[in-house]
Amino acid sequence: MTETNELQPAPEVEATAAELQEMPVPTAETPTAETTTEASIEEEAPTVEETPAIEDTPALEDDAPVADEATPLYETKAQVVERLRAIEATETGGDKGELDLLKQVFYKLHRADQLASRTAFIEAGGKPEDWKAGVDPEEENFKAALASIRARRAALAEEAERKKAENFERKQAIIDRIKEMATSPEEANAHFDEFKRLQAEWREIGAVPPERATETWKNYQLYVEKFYDLLKLNSEAREYDFKKNLEAKEQLIAQAEALAEETDIVAAFNKLQHLHAEYKEVGPVAKDLRDQIWERFKAASTIINKRHQEHFEAIKANEEENLQKKEVLCERVEAIKYDNITSFQQWDELTKQVLEAQAEWKTIGFANHKQNAIIFDRFRAACDRFFTAKADYYRSVKDEQNANLEAKRKLVEEAEALQGSTEWRKTSDRLIELQKTWKTIGAVPRKYSEQLWKRFTTACDTFFEAKNAQHSEQRTAERENLAAKQGIIEQLKALAEDKANATMEQVKELQAKWNEIGHVPFRDKDRLYAEYRAAADELYKHFGATQTRRRIENFQKNLKQAVAKGESTLGRERERLQRVFETRKAEIQTYENNLNFLNAKSKSGNSLVAEMNRKLEKAREELAVLSEKIKTITTEMRANAAQPAQEKSEE
Repeated sequence: MTETNELQPAPEVEATAAELQEMPVPTAETPTAETTTEASIEEEAPTVEETPAIEDTPALEDDAPVADEATPLYETKAQVVERLRAIEATETGGDKGELDLLKQVFYKLHRADQLASRTAFIEAGGKPEDWKAGVDPEEENFKAALASIRARRAALAEEAERKKAENFERKQAIIDRIKEMATSPEEANAHFDEFKRLQAEWREIGAVPPERATETWKNYQLYVEKFYDLLKLNSEAREYDFKKNLEAKEQLIAQAEALAEETDIVAAFNKLQHLHAEYKEVGPVAKDLRDQIWERFKAASTIINKRHQEHFEAIKANEEENLQKKEVLCERVEAIKYDNITSFQQWDELTKQVLEAQAEWKTIGFANHKQNAIIFDRFRAACDRFFTAKADYYRSVKDEQNANLEAKRKLVEEAEALQGSTEWRKTSDRLIELQKTWKTIGAVPRKYSEQLWKRFTTACDTFFEAKNAQHSEQRTAERENLAAKQGIIEQLKALAEDKANATMEQVKELQAKWNEIGHVPFRDKDRLYAEYRAAADELYKHFGATQTRRRIENFQKNLKQAVAKGESTLGRERERLQRVFETRKAEIQTYENNLNFLNAKSKSGNSLVAEMNRKLEKAREELAVLSEKIKTITTEMRANAAQPAQEKSEE
């Protein structure tokens, strides 16, 4: 029997080493999702201190993540954390792209919150350099969930690496076995079925470590070729095998050719990668068809690769154009001169230019990856410099206006204190002097201007109208007021005689009535007020003494606890009380000076004097309490100092 299979040409392998070198490997300057590293997820998120926000500037979204239509919108940090916790509950560790998006969205919201906090702090009068970011519980929750997911993904990655190492060992064992079978034609023929089984097993095994993939595949191809070269099967079986492989490869070629109509270029490119992987797994075809079938597949691949390359070249050109546009905007903002601006209108006009540049920036797409962050930082720095200079100008103007506001308030307060005066000549001269001073003071904040002016003019008008009205009905009213106030004094004296049944509410009610009563005759004013003050003081001393005793008794009880802490504690407390004592003495001196300055002839003047006397009396009472506390501590300290000496003498 003639062995016809010896006359048959050796079958091809899936792809010879030469064909593998010629195979059109798709290229792209932009990494695909499969090749992107996970550095963006594993890095710690930046804090606000590390990434300064643009003060008074709308947020620039140039570095924001790109989301498709299916991407959910997150309006709060809590929503982002909720989604992250849902991912944490899964076993897969989540999708890297979604994790990147969640991280960027969270810190965009986080920076916005801290910018709002910083702005509110500055508007409330704080200095920018004094602002500090507070602890954000949501950020702590976010970091904890992200750390958990990171650990899960690390474990999965470690398991994947272990699986790849196991796959390498299995594939290496298959190569070694085929190598053993490819020693002679007899061995090859005898183990053909096992060879086919090993090929099927090879295809089922997953990926191996990347650094071993190429060498492993080449060794496999080498010994598969050698096996086929030694194999001597009947022609019918060989032809059947070739035909089956040809049909499979033609089907893959048809799919590759159909990709030319795919509108999504990147998707077509990725599909081509899978077709290449499948093509490599298909067995050989007849030798006379080998070049032809390969050229068809290569031609279809070249079309997709070319479209893919042109696609990314267009993206690159567009990114370069975007970069140039952004450079123009940077130069426009950097060229703005604001060193000699002296009016709000000029600042408003320049601010409009900067905001227009920012709005235009948002309409421009991305620059290339390396330059995008650089150009954004440059633009943001230019905007920051502008708005910082603007804030400094507004702050300086605000300080000047606040100083003017304080000066005018003092004029208003003095005018209001004088509006009820009956010293016509002296008060007239002083009010005219205040009016002249008013004209020399600059502008105040707009929200206070009209209010202050109205108060000032009202006070002046009140005095001069009273002066013009002269004293037509003054004497009659003053006599009636004298009788009414004399009646209040008698009621206060009656309460003083029956202190056990008297209450503070009764005293305050009588004082309120006193303040509602108008002027009395000038010759009786001082005598009447002295009599009224004496009666009120006697009652206040009674009520104050009772309250003072309770405060001192409570202090003495609390002092027992402080003694257990040692002499240094008592000393510090005495020093603190001494400082408060001196402060109250200074306040009393101020009140007494103000009382000497005020004229209590008008109704409002009486009210102001009464209020000042109330504060003075309260300060005196507190001074007395402080004095008793200091004496108590001093006595306790002397007792403590004497005790060790006594104990020593007893020893």
